[in-house]
Amino acid sequence: MLQYKWVYNMKKISLYLVVFISLLYMELLYKVLIYDHIFSLALINLLIYLIFISLVLLIVCHLFKSKINKGIFFFIMTVITIWFCAEYVCKSYFDFYISLSTFQIAEQLGDFMGKTLFEIAKRIPAIIAFFIPLILTIIFNKKINFEHYNYRYNLVIIVSLLAFYGLYRLSLNINKDKDYSLHHLYYDVNDFALDMENFGVLNSLGIDIKRAVFGFEEEIVLTPNKTPDVPEKEDNDTPEEEQPIVYEYNNLDIDFDSLINNESNKTLKQMHEYFKNETGTLKNEYTGMFKGKNLILFMAESFNEVAVRKDTTPTLYKLVNSGFVFKNFYTPTIFSTIGGEFQELTGLYASGTDILGKFRTGNITFPMGISTVFENANYRTFAYHNNYASFQNRDKYLKSLGFDNFKACNTGLEKVINCNIWPRSDLEMIDATVGDYVNNDHFMVFYATNSGHSNYEWKSNAMARKYKEEFLSLGLNYSEKPSVYLAANMDLDRALESLIKKLDEAGKLEDTVIALVGDHYPYDIPVEQVNELSDYERDAKVEINSSNFILWNSEMDKVEVDKVGSQIDVIPTLYNLFGIDYDSRLFIGKDILSTEPGLAIFNDRYWASDYGTYFVSKREFVPKEGVEVPEGYVKNMINTVNNKINMSKLIIENNYYSKVFK
Repeated sequence: MLQYKWVYNMKKISLYLVVFISLLYMELLYKVLIYDHIFSLALINLLIYLIFISLVLLIVCHLFKSKINKGIFFFIMTVITIWFCAEYVCKSYFDFYISLSTFQIAEQLGDFMGKTLFEIAKRIPAIIAFFIPLILTIIFNKKINFEHYNYRYNLVIIVSLLAFYGLYRLSLNINKDKDYSLHHLYYDVNDFALDMENFGVLNSLGIDIKRAVFGFEEEIVLTPNKTPDVPEKEDNDTPEEEQPIVYEYNNLDIDFDSLINNESNKTLKQMHEYFKNETGTLKNEYTGMFKGKNLILFMAESFNEVAVRKDTTPTLYKLVNSGFVFKNFYTPTIFSTIGGEFQELTGLYASGTDILGKFRTGNITFPMGISTVFENANYRTFAYHNNYASFQNRDKYLKSLGFDNFKACNTGLEKVINCNIWPRSDLEMIDATVGDYVNNDHFMVFYATNSGHSNYEWKSNAMARKYKEEFLSLGLNYSEKPSVYLAANMDLDRALESLIKKLDEAGKLEDTVIALVGDHYPYDIPVEQVNELSDYERDAKVEINSSNFILWNSEMDKVEVDKVGSQIDVIPTLYNLFGIDYDSRLFIGKDILSTEPGLAIFNDRYWASDYGTYFVSKREFVPKEGVEVPEGYVKNMINTVNNKINMSKLIIENNYYSKVFK
């Protein structure tokens, strides 16, 4: 009679049980450390998958003689354990997962290796916990059965493997019709973060590898165009000055029908159909408000509304509370600095590290890039960054957006500011560069700042130490990290103060617009410590990203805007205000001042709108107080969000603008 010694053996511990228990332990430990929920129906799918993958590893580890099998086993388990640890460190610190595409921005980790090693050291207890199964198997390896299995045992294992693979595929149908069900994620959605949360670490890696090898196109759900057409003026006796203003769409004359008819590529044809189906946004009372004025646009490192205070940052406080005041603005933290800057400068969602990798090459065509459109309007354009020009390939992707005058540390800026400290001074950068452009008739300038960057410890933050005495004199009682963060942002504040003064002295203040958003919240500070600075309790997914969009001109009256917005809305909003001809259909972000409903999309497909917030982990929509949600709204918005994320990806992946603007 055939004995099932791969499952049970009185003399030796079954290798199968060792593998299964080890993998289950690491998957559950990861969930405990990363998520606020562990048990759900998706856990059934995880258990079945672990049974299946354990059988696969069992076959691999019993193919040869015991000594070789033992070596194969320990190699595989070591790699798996290190992968779990890497995913844990990356998610818990950088707030993104390691997928195959992440290696396209791997040098971001390399450039901050010292800090990364420090973060690893802080997580040693959890890392040791992941290694416990491997350590135990090393200690008790002589009690584990590593002997070679003949074909009869392998045949039983293969039959069992096929049976459990069938069960795994069946388990994908659990709650099949629910939003972001396992079935939906597996067959229709390409989102590694959601895969990690629902399928687990190992299965997500398998899905990622499969899609990398065989390709995967996310489902595009074309929805009916619900935006009404522009109403025609009625011919009546109402005096012309009292008739309502009829606004046109901010669209260009693009023949999408011709593009569709002449396109053989299925994906590009679907994209043409999608953008043809989009209406775009209407011009409005603010269209051309800043036409002919100068623009200075900031991407402020780690800037968040909790840094804005009367006592520490009076200039930021003034700018935030005058000009356009956006009361529901977010800076979603997606893939660190590169994600935030990509969103601000392109009006697209940072859908994945593969897309950011392609963007960073500088080979993507942006006919509506911010420097290009302003140069076409006879502006001189400039860009500055007080870090190295090549970090994240900023020198390449800024060029693709039209910037030819980019100065950074190691490309000229190091001659006029101190680039040998960390972080570097925004005040020094402003004082050293204003003279480059202020005497031009029309100028557009982009600054990527650095003074607000981590580390947030007094001993390792040069900008915070610069203002430490002044900060401590205020008697503020916060933990070290929030205190250092506030002190470091005092340099950004002084930079803006100096900029305004220099513009005024040059007679250019009245004709200059200052715009500023952050790339992400200061994620080096734990959420509970960020909340020390907040006037309300922020969650770690949505409200932690609540921030400011400074859009200010010294001569304008204050305008309050309640609509929800985010970084991807910055460029379309600026183009409308400056009277730039652009096609609003081709931006995923929209003009915040238009009639388009407000929307902010966060990491892991969470989203907030004018009606409420959708929490993916709970599959729950929380309406705003006193708001009546239309029937079918949530389902329609989920499709809308999925489409926006997918289209952002496809625009970069297919260099789509080069196909439209031939």
